[in-house]
Amino acid sequence: MRYISLYIILFVLIIGTTGCGQESLSEERPFERQEEVAYIVDEADYVKGHELIGAIPIAELSVKEQMGLTQMREEEKLARDVYTTLGEKWDMNVFKNIAKSEQTHTDTIKVLIERYGIDDPVTDDTVGVFSLPAMQSAYNEFVATGNKSLVDALIVGAMIEDLDIQDLENFKRDVDNEDILIAYENLQKGSRNHLRAFIKNLERQGGGYEAKYMSAEMFTEIIEGAQERGPASK
Repeated sequence: MRYISLYIILFVLIIGTTGCGQESLSEERPFERQEEVAYIVDEADYVKGHELIGAIPIAELSVKEQMGLTQMREEEKLARDVYTTLGEKWDMNVFKNIAKSEQTHTDTIKVLIERYGIDDPVTDDTVGVFSLPAMQSAYNEFVATGNKSLVDALIVGAMIEDLDIQDLENFKRDVDNEDILIAYENLQKGSRNHLRAFIKNLERQGGGYEAKYMSAEMFTEIIEGAQERGPASK
């Protein structure tokens, strides 16, 4: 049920991107764009799937593990596509750099999908094209919101990372296979770094964000932490 209901929650909550504790700038308020907070993606956040899990033996795959891989394949593509599009719109390196990292994240899940002989939900890798209707709607809503203002775009970035971190946290509970767990840990570490970068830039532009998917305690712990370096381990 989690797999189906999560897509429904994703679609419904995106509409409220700038509400419920997130601060955006209205058209009436004057806005002067501030200099971007420089963010260099840590090399380990460019997850190399074959190197990461190639030496780990293949184990029996559960239904829940398969469902998690299928969802995360498109969810990581969603992040890549939204950041690519908003990076072109607002010409900010934080979007462009993180989009490159997200490319390696969705590629890592693809490695696992091919490893276990699962049907790949990404049948067209074109930016903005998704096979699952819920993901297509999510992309459309995120981009429409992010096109409104730079602050809204950064809120969208924070929300996507918030969602990714919590989804990975949920899926890890159902994972027994070492290769999947290691991949999830490294994707989640990258997402924590991405979230920190979006929040710093959002605050620089005068906006704010409150966690919508993860707990407030987890959010605070991540934001107050330093950028994580090197690969994560299970």
